[in-house]
Amino acid sequence: MSGRLIVSVSGIRDDTCENVVEFAQELDKRGVAMSLLVAPRLKDKYRLTQDEQTQDWLRSRRDRGDAIVLHGYDQAATKRRRAEFAALPRHEARLRLMAADRVMEEIGLRTRVFAAPRWIASPGAVAALPDAGFRMIAGVSAIHDLETGAVQRGRVLGIGEGFKTEPWWCRALVIGAGRTARRDGLIRLSVSAKQLGRSGPHQAMLDAVDLALYSGAEPAVYEHVRRIRRAA
Repeated sequence: MSGRLIVSVSGIRDDTCENVVEFAQELDKRGVAMSLLVAPRLKDKYRLTQDEQTQDWLRSRRDRGDAIVLHGYDQAATKRRRAEFAALPRHEARLRLMAADRVMEEIGLRTRVFAAPRWIASPGAVAALPDAGFRMIAGVSAIHDLETGAVQRGRVLGIGEGFKTEPWWCRALVIGAGRTARRDGLIRLSVSAKQLGRSGPHQAMLDAVDLALYSGAEPAVYEHVRRIRRAA
């Protein structure tokens, strides 16, 4: 059985979308869809609801087969040096998830898949996800189906947003992707849109994708496939 390759991009906004557009064109040539990690609000008072150009692009990519993944509400640290959902109790996490879900529905980008900022979600946040209608969470070391309890093991190899960005790390990411692909494992590559504007990280991601594909990995996205129960 071949391994699977999932490529995700975070931090998509008005001043980084151009980087992602170029990257998407490169992946299209390779037949690789992306998982687009989207938050309604980001720092510097960014609001996705006020950025119609990025909204339009995200919807167009979803229609082409890319996946939309909720990536927090505003990504503000809820405790000192902790990512938004890293330490939240269930009630507070539920409020943030429902607020984000409402915004995503309003702009036509609703999703049932969640990946916490920096891939870290507290037990309370995980427990709150079904309350808010989410059916899957992509964590740092595995993907969890919240309906069936199924778990797919595979650690994120990332550049930016909590991961290192130095040249030596970019090389290590490429090597790690190839090693996992040769074992027919789950290759999960992630990069921030800001880092895609730098030649080193941009090329490292493409090299990792190419190596995984060469080793036989099949492209995939973060998506929840609803199972239809058949009548007895």
